[in-house]
Amino acid sequence: MRIAKNVLGTELQGCCTDPMTGFYRNGRCDTRGDDFALHIVCARMTEEFLAFSRRRGNDLSTPTPENGFPGLRPGDQWCLCVERWKEAFAEGVAPPVVLEATHISTIEFVSLEDLHEHAFSSG
Repeated sequence: MRIAKNVLGTELQGCCTDPMTGFYRNGRCDTRGDDFALHIVCARMTEEFLAFSRRRGNDLSTPTPENGFPGLRPGDQWCLCVERWKEAFAEGVAPPVVLEATHISTIEFVSLEDLHEHAFSSG
């Protein structure tokens, strides 16, 4: 099995396991041919982004226990669809990106410079 790379060209790191994220619910922003929406951007949620996503018809804040989804809060990390991140970027509400956990395919859609400008820093 080939190890995925991140946008920095190193091994893709995990994004979050609490709550469990990723298209494959493995905690990583992995992708293959069946992930048509490309859940490849590891982003740290903000109130502004969560409100934006809710307005766009994807409420990530409200828990849906029947689907095992606890709802996201500011500070949670989540594998976002690259197109949703791009929309948020265009509107000025893009959440910070965890570069080490963002799949290298992201740079086919978003410039590395823009990702660096929105990089999450824990320190």
